[in-house]
Amino acid sequence: MAIAGPNGVGKTNLLEAISLLGPGRGLRGARASEIGRRPPGGTARPWVAWGAFDGPDGAAEIGTGTTAEGGDAQRRKYTLDGEPAKSQAELARRAGAVWLTPQMDRLFQDGASGRRRFLDRLVWALEPGHAREVAAHDTAMSGRNRLLAEGRRDAAWLAALEDAMARHAVAAVAARRALASRLNALLAAGTATGAFPAARIELVCPIAAALEEAPALAVEDRLRADLASGRGRDAAAGGAQQGAHRTDMTLVHLPKGQPAELCSTGEQKALLVSTVLAHAALIGAARGFAPLLLLDEVAAHLDQGRREALYAALAGLPAQVFLTGTEPDIFAPLQGIAETFRATPEGLQGD
Repeated sequence: MAIAGPNGVGKTNLLEAISLLGPGRGLRGARASEIGRRPPGGTARPWVAWGAFDGPDGAAEIGTGTTAEGGDAQRRKYTLDGEPAKSQAELARRAGAVWLTPQMDRLFQDGASGRRRFLDRLVWALEPGHAREVAAHDTAMSGRNRLLAEGRRDAAWLAALEDAMARHAVAAVAARRALASRLNALLAAGTATGAFPAARIELVCPIAAALEEAPALAVEDRLRADLASGRGRDAAAGGAQQGAHRTDMTLVHLPKGQPAELCSTGEQKALLVSTVLAHAALIGAARGFAPLLLLDEVAAHLDQGRREALYAALAGLPAQVFLTGTEPDIFAPLQGIAETFRATPEGLQGD
């Protein structure tokens, strides 16, 4: 589906609504209380997103949103086939989305958290349980940070939280390594990326490095011991200096042998597109369905040759794709291949 229209009519809002039907906070990373429409001087209104999906496990209806209860403190809820979802991992088994937005043009200049979220979205599509591991690690870490900040050195309590951190950190990083390994093999082959440059994902992570040299249980034991011995340091620093939250990543432009942060903006965009295309092909082969691809203003930032290469690659993928752009002419090559719409203040209108 290709959607063209001027800025400010809600094209990105549509993509965000779709992104909220999977694990995480969606493409803007917004809190639940920040998503609803906010009248002047008022509080955010309740909101809801809903989608119907069909995959190897059959049809499913996923909903998410907030209620009117609690004002700005309202809590986001999820439903699966009309019933409360047990976990975000349950949703990830039925649907997933990966996106590229103009804000991600600075992915390799900004902090590691954005790159880690990008990597985790790729992993979720392959391993739905990854969302649970990351959430469990972060919950244990928050509890430990709070105890240390309050000066409460309850050894048994801290040991239990550090045990949970170690187990879930190693599981989360192992899933990241597995995804990177499988994706790198496909990226090196270049069969799914067409004219886009071959890339390689490299993890910058002490736990990932340790897993290359030792079994997972041994890495867990070492991390557990390091967390216990580093309580004073972490209390002074205001947070854990080790764990799954310290993972960073980069992409390497293989033809140049150059990391993404040293490439031009156009080359960085091409590397991200290459990665997303290969990921969709990988997940389609592994799970029988590919994640939804949400590409916000991506074609406008590519030259004509790369744009045509993108459309050709998308047409060959087992994925549902949503493209947005300000100019309808940019989607002219997709006539007869994709559904095209014009976005207006009144809604979408078919071409």
